[in-house]
Amino acid sequence: MSVGIRHDDLRRRNRAMVISAVRRAGQPSRTEIAATTGLSHSTISAISSDLIQEGILTESKASETVSLKRGRPQVGLSLNPEAAAVLAVVLSLNFLSVAVIDYAGQVVAEEQRRLDTLTMSRNELIDECVAIVRRRLEDPDLDVQSVARIALAIQGITDSHARAMLWSPITPQTNIAFADILEREFGIPAIMENDCNMMAVALRWRDPDRYRDDFIAILLSHGIGMGLVLKGELFTGTHSSGGEFGHMIHRPGGALCRCGRRGCVEAYAGNYAIWRNARQLSENAEPVADVSDAEMRALAARARQTDGPEREAYRKAGEALGFGLGSLFALIDPAPVAMVGASAAAFDLIEPALREAIAQTAGGQHSGSISFDTEPNELPLIREGCAMRALSFVDQEIFAPGAQGKSGTARKHVA
Repeated sequence: MSVGIRHDDLRRRNRAMVISAVRRAGQPSRTEIAATTGLSHSTISAISSDLIQEGILTESKASETVSLKRGRPQVGLSLNPEAAAVLAVVLSLNFLSVAVIDYAGQVVAEEQRRLDTLTMSRNELIDECVAIVRRRLEDPDLDVQSVARIALAIQGITDSHARAMLWSPITPQTNIAFADILEREFGIPAIMENDCNMMAVALRWRDPDRYRDDFIAILLSHGIGMGLVLKGELFTGTHSSGGEFGHMIHRPGGALCRCGRRGCVEAYAGNYAIWRNARQLSENAEPVADVSDAEMRALAARARQTDGPEREAYRKAGEALGFGLGSLFALIDPAPVAMVGASAAAFDLIEPALREAIAQTAGGQHSGSISFDTEPNELPLIREGCAMRALSFVDQEIFAPGAQGKSGTARKHVA
C-alpha cells in the first residue's frame, strides 16, 4: 500500500515539475524540459503525452519551431490557455481591481474601480469585492467551469493560513475572512495574501536568476511594505503574513504614522509622509488620506530642480528606509532589493541618504555592493503574484494524478 502511495506522489511531483518548466520557459522542447527538471526523456515523453491528451499542454507545429541545428526541428510544448482560469483580485487604498487570467498566464479580462475604502462599512467593503468577482464570472465570454481559483491580495496583515485580513491601513475594518466569504459565495477555492508577498512571488517568476533564494521587495507607495524571500521560501510570521517593514520604529516617539503609532519607517517614507515633510507640516499632522501619483511626480520634479523642503523630504525618506534595511541586513545579511511603487520613480532622490544610512548600521558593512532595482507600478506585480500563486495550486492540485481536471471538467462551480 505504501509503495502505491509513494508512486502516486512521485507522479504528482513529476507532472508538477513538467508543467512548471513549461510555465517558466513558455514553449520549451522536451529536451529543454529534461535539462531543466533532471527527469529522463522517457519520463517527460510519457508525462507530456498524458498532459496533451488531457488538454493541459499543447504541441506546436514543427514549422513554428525555429531550429538552428541540422536535422528535424524539435517540437515545443506550451500551456493550453483554455485548460483553466484564475481570478486575481487586488484591494488597496481607494482601489479595487480584478483580472481573469488564463492557464498560460495571460490577462483576458479585467475591471478596476475607485472606492473610498477609509469610510466604507464592513458590509460595503465585502459587497464590493463580491460584486466585482460576480461581474467577471457572469461575463458570457468566460467559461465559469474553468475558473479554478480566486486569489485576493490586500495591503495590510493577513493570517498565515491565507484566509483573512487581520488589519489594513486602507480601512478601519479588521478581521474579515475574505477567502471564506468568496468560497461560500461562488463555490471556488480562494486564498487571501499580503500584497507585498505577491510582489515577491512575481519577481521570482520574472527573473529567477536575480530573485531566487534571498531577496527583498519593498513597496514605496502611500504605505511601506515588504515581501521577503529567505532560502527560497516566502517569509511569513508565526500566525500572520508578517513582514511589516513599514511599521518598524525609525524614531521612537517621532512622526505620526497612519497606523496610529509614532516613529514608524512609513511615517517618514510613505507618500503621505514625504508630502507632509515637503510642505513643512508638523510631524503631528494627521496623515492625508491619499496623495495622487501625479502629485508625487510633481513633488519629485521640484526636488530635482531645487535644494528645498521637497528634496529634504526625500532625504528623510531615504534615511528611514536605509536604517530599516540596515537593521534587517544585520539579521539576514544583505540581499538584492526591488523598490516597487510610485515613489520608486524617485529613487534617485532617495538612494543617497538610504545608502549613507545603511553604511552606519551593522548590516551595512558592504553597503556599496547592495543592488537595487526599481519598478514604479506595483499593480502588475501584485496581480502576477496572485496569478502565479493560484496557477501553481491548479498545477499541483487540479491537474495532479487522480484529480479531476479540465480534460473531463468534472470540477464544476456555480456562480
